[in-house]
Amino acid sequence: MTRGTTGTKGTRRLAGAAVAGVCALLLAGCGSGGGGGDGASGAGERAGAAAPARKAVPRAEPLPQALRSGVKVNVADGQTVGVGMPLSVTFARPVPASGRAAVEKRLKVTTDNGTTGSWSWVKDRNLHDGQRIDYRPRTYWEPGTRITVRAGEAIDRTVTVGRSLVATVDVRTHTMTVVKAGTTRRVPVTAGAPGMDTWNGTMVVSDKQRRVFMDSRTVGYGDAYKDYYHYAVHLTTSGTYLHQNPKANTYAGRANVTHGCIGLATDGTARRFYEEVIPGDVVRVTGSKETVEPGNGYGDWNVPWDEWKAGSAL
Repeated sequence: MTRGTTGTKGTRRLAGAAVAGVCALLLAGCGSGGGGGDGASGAGERAGAAAPARKAVPRAEPLPQALRSGVKVNVADGQTVGVGMPLSVTFARPVPASGRAAVEKRLKVTTDNGTTGSWSWVKDRNLHDGQRIDYRPRTYWEPGTRITVRAGEAIDRTVTVGRSLVATVDVRTHTMTVVKAGTTRRVPVTAGAPGMDTWNGTMVVSDKQRRVFMDSRTVGYGDAYKDYYHYAVHLTTSGTYLHQNPKANTYAGRANVTHGCIGLATDGTARRFYEEVIPGDVVRVTGSKETVEPGNGYGDWNVPWDEWKAGSAL
């Protein structure tokens, strides 16, 4: 329904760090007012045969003691992610500029197919500068890639990239084109109304919930809405969702009438998209106005590659 704490330019100026924190902690997408959401979210060897050699994964040095407590990574060990998922490491306290190179050297990423990328320090919407560093390749991950990120004992995770899914929303034609594993379909949508425009640019699915409570008062829209919305796919920290919206039954494919989110019809359209997406899938918005910031969710792909690499401390 809304862009959370950033539904309009005026709303963004009024929204302080406290509101942004509430939105993030309570999954306050589209103006979630604090209500909860319902979560979605080897063969034996022949006798006498030599065991296949395993490729050694380099061990990273431990993080400095001050950074071991509260270090988090955004993926779970064994998780399957979409092609757009960056590796994002956050720290309990800011890392000063003078110490970032030393920390970065202790973060090791390996892949089973030789894909390389770069770390870049990202200013997270709800954190201080120096509390988040992300890793991504130049282009989206190849499906099937196994990625391992390590930093001593604090971090040791391996994930697998699943099939590719990239959804492109054109707010001018009110259409979403979903390309999944080589197949394409087009879906009518309704996006943010003028003055409450949906973020432009590339976003990445962070999570999803079968229903999220949304309250317009938390984002400065008065009594516009206060209800549960279903099949909610979370795109930004500021509160952008792609979700089921009854207004889409009338306006999808015809007009943009939401408070910043992307609305899908209740005829099974929203449920189908919800059930097929996974964290790390890509949602691109074209034809809108302001581009989503890198630290507003996973807006990393909006940064040109050379600029991204320049964000590394090494």
